Amino acid sequence: MNNTNSLIPKEFQIEPLTCDEYLVNGVIEKWKGETSEVYSVITTDGKPTLLGTIPDMETDSALNALEAAKNAFNRGQGLWPTMKVGERLKCMETFVKKMKQHREEIVKLLMWEICKNKSDSYKEFDRTVDYIMDTIEAYKNLDRKGAKFDQQGGVYAHIRRGPLGVVLCLGPYNYPLNETFCLLIPAVIMGNTTIFKPAKHGVLLIAPLLKAFQESFPPGVVNILFGRGRKIASPIMKTGFIDVLALIGHSSSAVSLQDQHPNKNRLRLVLGLEAKNPGIILPDADLDHTIKECISGTLSYNGQRCTALKVLYVHESIVDEFNRRFSNAVDQLKFGMPWDDSFLTPLPEPSKPGYIQELISDARAKGAKILNKRGGELSENYSFPAVMYPITEDMNLYHEEQFGPVIPIISYKEIDEPLDAMAASEYGQQVSLFGRDVTKLAPLVDTLANLVCRVNLNSACQRGPDVYPFTGRKNSAVSTLSVYDALRSFSIRTFLASKDTPYNKEILERLLNSDKSNFVSTEYLL
Repeated sequence: MNNTNSLIPKEFQIEPLTCDEYLVNGVIEKWKGETSEVYSVITTDGKPTLLGTIPDMETDSALNALEAAKNAFNRGQGLWPTMKVGERLKCMETFVKKMKQHREEIVKLLMWEICKNKSDSYKEFDRTVDYIMDTIEAYKNLDRKGAKFDQQGGVYAHIRRGPLGVVLCLGPYNYPLNETFCLLIPAVIMGNTTIFKPAKHGVLLIAPLLKAFQESFPPGVVNILFGRGRKIASPIMKTGFIDVLALIGHSSSAVSLQDQHPNKNRLRLVLGLEAKNPGIILPDADLDHTIKECISGTLSYNGQRCTALKVLYVHESIVDEFNRRFSNAVDQLKFGMPWDDSFLTPLPEPSKPGYIQELISDARAKGAKILNKRGGELSENYSFPAVMYPITEDMNLYHEEQFGPVIPIISYKEIDEPLDAMAASEYGQQVSLFGRDVTKLAPLVDTLANLVCRVNLNSACQRGPDVYPFTGRKNSAVSTLSVYDALRSFSIRTFLASKDTPYNKEILERLLNSDKSNFVSTEYLL
């Protein structure tokens, strides 16, 4: 779809942004080296739109950022890790206030950079703000529970949570603000120091926040770099000074970076990886409701979500009716520009339409058919969603996480067929289960809960609400992300122990009354 500037609403027209700055050790530095141009697949005047430039940073700069983060943590003795919890929370509250000032600019960049539609772009920004505020409240609750002394077996214990060290944060392109901050914010708030590199797509939208980070946190707590992973992330990992790798992306990237760390036994992992979430549709499912949820599950943001439904298992008794009605519903979906709030929008990766076509061609060559009339229609930046049936194990679409608008459908006779496929899968994040007969649902839920980490009853898979656990089995995740769980993932239980003697009691009372320790405190945060 071609667009000229005259067709774009004035408030969403964009001028190229020159991002020639980065943040290291509390200083916004000017980059004077090589730069990379950032383009949108949305065309203006028949050409990809130049959105701006970013630094193509070198290894030396990355190692400087690592040194800043190391010094700020200072083996646990730095200002940030030893600061009172209440003071760290004030820094985070300051950041949120400053972040809110850039809402419109960041939303516009989300639409242009990753082609997310307008309502979802606003939702991503607002959800991220809510996530930060919820994290602040969750940390207050966590700290309140530790603001006391326990006594067991003649030993007093003052148990709190402490930071882990230096964290390397690498976020994904599909939620470059929200999911990136779901790593960065809990890592920082727990007293860790961080190095953060934005994803390849969705990178410019971080530029407006550099000053907010600089003004909100002490030097070295948040360091922000731009460039390629092999020049930045790899050299940092090879030093062995990273304590936590926090990454949302593909397992191949996570494995590669882990392998470069010389002390794997010391490396903590917080990973959100790929999934092949299935939908299982039982014979008694309400098809009107099921089709609506499956449209959302398979094609929200064009299926470019790890939580998307990537394969649908439909019972043979209803598969023909489901396929007909589902295919018609897909063909009714509107494709357009993000600012038009179209459900389907361009694919931000230039190579993605070609990849989707390869999956379609492979499946067709091995016996599958495109069921919907518009399936696979190709334009310069889009491949219209293709509903494909029947899918078999010899097809690439059966195995690969397609991360785009193509929907494989598999018919089953016995419920063991989808269950066995899930058990054999390398992934185990979520499943959607559609049906109403409790005698059938009950044993299924019992089994599915041991194959994945979230069973969605008559609803599409999703991450939220953010207070619920977000994790996966097998190759889908390491650690748990949610407002509460992320705080635990980026920290460790640590405590002061003291034998119950009059001598020690006197010292503990004086210690508490002195207000000299930030760790030993029974202060109740309001």
